[in-house]
Amino acid sequence: MLRKNRLFTPGPTPLLPSAQTAMASYGMHHRTADFRALFTRVLSDLKEFIGTTNDVLVLTCSGTGFMEASVSNLTSAGDKILVLTAGKFGERWISIAKAFGCVIETVTAPYGDTFSLDEIRRKLTPDVRCVYVQATESSTGARHDVEAIAKFVNALPNRLLIVDAITGLGTTRLDVDAWGIDVIIGGSQKALMIPPGLAYGAISERAWQRMETVKSPRYYFDLRKERKAAAKAETSYTPATSLFAALAAALDYLRQMGEGNLAAGRNALIANSEICAVMTRAGVQALGLKLFSTSPASALTAVAAPAGTDSTAICKAFRDQFGAVVANGQSEMKGQLFRIAHIGYYDYLDTVGVLAALEHVIAELADIEVELGTAVRAAQQTYASYVHP
Repeated sequence: MLRKNRLFTPGPTPLLPSAQTAMASYGMHHRTADFRALFTRVLSDLKEFIGTTNDVLVLTCSGTGFMEASVSNLTSAGDKILVLTAGKFGERWISIAKAFGCVIETVTAPYGDTFSLDEIRRKLTPDVRCVYVQATESSTGARHDVEAIAKFVNALPNRLLIVDAITGLGTTRLDVDAWGIDVIIGGSQKALMIPPGLAYGAISERAWQRMETVKSPRYYFDLRKERKAAAKAETSYTPATSLFAALAAALDYLRQMGEGNLAAGRNALIANSEICAVMTRAGVQALGLKLFSTSPASALTAVAAPAGTDSTAICKAFRDQFGAVVANGQSEMKGQLFRIAHIGYYDYLDTVGVLAALEHVIAELADIEVELGTAVRAAQQTYASYVHP
């Protein structure tokens, strides 16, 4: 039987065909008027996609590169920061901050959970310089309440809020300027439907002011240097030109989704992710499976492996039987959960298909009696309630 490779992972995600074509056909040198025009358009469109009036930068790196930049450009060795961590990417903030000599205070939550807002309030002491958090913790499928966190941070002077929204942008409503988010980070291989290799972010004026007093070493990830270059429609170093072409095509696609309005297209993309997430959760639970997260995100659904079943075997069965790639748990969560993403170029039929495959996989591997069609039916009924409430 034909097995068409399909990605159901939280990054990389399925590629937009028009972006693939743009990427494959683009060969422009980066120090030319043509590339400068493309670059300028991409930065302008990203502002609209993010929903901000703040400066936007695009770096040729993974999202982790922009995470590092948001530590090295905003803290000096010895500065106290607060990291909110409930998964592997929250722990990444800690690792980066240690590398730059920060004094780290944490608010933690068990994997799959979200934070106590009261504990955040207690830990926000006057000497905290920056607060770092994920919008969506993609290792566990949890969504964090960024709006509530931002209110606590902005109630105090001289605090910066940095949000890793690498899987959040394009899947979750994030009102960057109104909430007072100082740095928000995205990645090309998520909701924007192109390959890995670009990280983008919006940076507030007070964050730019902080950079002038910071003592941490910076070279490639010197955001002030990138800001000066961007003002001349250039990058400081060689950009991934073909990925910029793909990104421009993806943003054009979203504008078409919004009938000429990019912000409306972004909102439609978020709504698509939300609907697919609700469908997936309904299907999973109809099979008697448990969600891993108590605060599930719309970017992905994390599912606890059924009792007596290793999620590694579940992921392998998806690949072997259907050519489908779902994500296992990370590190110590490996074997305990699997993750089905619904990000970007992903729709109703993808959702129905992955749930149909899940029925077969669970029937084979788990000690659960599965009536075929159970998960699909629940998802279809959920979708119908959205379309015809």
